[in-house]
Amino acid sequence: MGTSELKRLAPYAAGSAQREYDVDVLVIGGGPAGTWAAISAAANKASVVLADKGFCGTSGATAPSGTGVWYVKPDEQAREEAKSSRYQMGGQLAEHAWMDRVLEQTWLNIHQLAEWGYPFPLNTQGEPQRTSLQGPEYMRLMRKQAKASGVRILDHSPALELLIQQDGSVGGASGLNRLSGETWGIRAGAVIIATGGCAFLSRALGCNVLTGDGLLMAAEAGAELSGMEFSNAYGLGPAFSSVTKSLFYNWANFYYADGTLIEGAGSTRGRGKVAQILQTQPVYARLDRADPQIQAWMRTAQPNFFVSFDRRNINPFTQLFPVSLRLEGTVRGTGGLNIVDEGCATNVPGLYAAGDAATRELICGGFTGGGSHNAAWALSSGFWAGAAGADYSKQIKAAAKQRMWRAGQAGMQNNGSRSWNPGDIIARVQSEVFPYEKNWTRQGEALEEALKRLDSLWDRLKVGTSVAGRDAVRAREAASMLATSRWMYRSALARTETRGMHRRSDYTSLDPLQRHRIISGGVDEPWTDKRNVADKQSTNAVEVKAGPTVLDSAKASTKTSPEMETI
Repeated sequence: MGTSELKRLAPYAAGSAQREYDVDVLVIGGGPAGTWAAISAAANKASVVLADKGFCGTSGATAPSGTGVWYVKPDEQAREEAKSSRYQMGGQLAEHAWMDRVLEQTWLNIHQLAEWGYPFPLNTQGEPQRTSLQGPEYMRLMRKQAKASGVRILDHSPALELLIQQDGSVGGASGLNRLSGETWGIRAGAVIIATGGCAFLSRALGCNVLTGDGLLMAAEAGAELSGMEFSNAYGLGPAFSSVTKSLFYNWANFYYADGTLIEGAGSTRGRGKVAQILQTQPVYARLDRADPQIQAWMRTAQPNFFVSFDRRNINPFTQLFPVSLRLEGTVRGTGGLNIVDEGCATNVPGLYAAGDAATRELICGGFTGGGSHNAAWALSSGFWAGAAGADYSKQIKAAAKQRMWRAGQAGMQNNGSRSWNPGDIIARVQSEVFPYEKNWTRQGEALEEALKRLDSLWDRLKVGTSVAGRDAVRAREAASMLATSRWMYRSALARTETRGMHRRSDYTSLDPLQRHRIISGGVDEPWTDKRNVADKQSTNAVEVKAGPTVLDSAKASTKTSPEMETI
């Protein structure tokens, strides 16, 4: 951000917030990525504040449910097989060096969880099973470890905007406590965005704090995004429930209302058929392909899956129940803030990204889902961002403190006399991104028409009056959802092919010449660009010095990557 751009921003004066902190590293977001980042930064002797929109340990998509983890033993063949299947599904946009690094770091961090006391179950041979995590136990442990590491946690304290220094680097953030109404300001040497993705308030389990806030804050500071076209992930679940855990639907058949089997419908391959039929009539499911042994395993593996069924006295193994697809956007998509180095830095000095707030294209390409790769990415990227943020803060610590400006714009600045209702903005955004006929499969003219309406909404929003206190949180959520939808659809327009989860009805095949990333950015005037996928091997080591609650360092895998094929 240049000097001329800073002049447009309001200055931030010391003492303007009711509570102020001065730390080495600020982590925004308290899910897996945020807590791993905070612990890793503290292990590098950094002073750390973690600000969570909810209560760290119970908010976010991971906390209320179980999640698989991309945990593969350090065996060359096993890891090559693990990489191969997802590499193809993601349209060959993943990078082998990053997949190697994440597989190795996940292996190490999962073993660290075991040392901290996570209760991994044992198989019949007495061996620990470490391919999944139960969210409540996992996040309870992560909060405990963060506090034991000396991290100060600010619960119910959403950040509203980043603070920009004279040289254009990020120097902190400001926000408020939703319970007390007190404002806070934090000056920090490095800021890590770990706010999760954007699920557009679709009522998917754990996602109602995930409204793209971190994406907007970072973009206002000049950060780039990547892969925002891969943001049309819909979670499958009962029409009467917020639980969108899709694994068990691999044992389901799908039916019309009269009980007739829907040929070609399925959870993994066949969800498009479900989306198509849901546009005109209900779809029903029954887990009638699960034998008694599988049924018993399901009850143990995901007990919360069955809560809504039990409350309605529905046996999902023998009775039909209506299903729906809830948009989970970038939470189960792969788009997010663009990563420019192995420490998970963004293109803005002092600003880092981790977890679902960062692009997962590096390991997933254009396709992912719940848990698994996302869970592995959260703990790995959080770990790396925390260490890198701590190192960056040490490097600039000797520098004199600079003047700072407030980067927040939409909903934060008093630019006009017209007011706007956040609830109305949210409903209008949802009307553009929820419908299957608009977003499950995209079409150029429809995208352009949707963008005209979304851009018009932004023009109305950016000149409206600002709001204060708790109302500012809702206003910023509305602005963040709207901004996310505009990057999402512009990126979708720019990719004139079908690749990964991005489906175009007017470009139905994969184009070998479009094996590139779609980079996006800008707030008032969004833009897109193309960037090549890096095909190189990583040899960097990620190190954190030893300490009482510190992870051992490990070199990223240096296996030779196979030649990338072109579809």
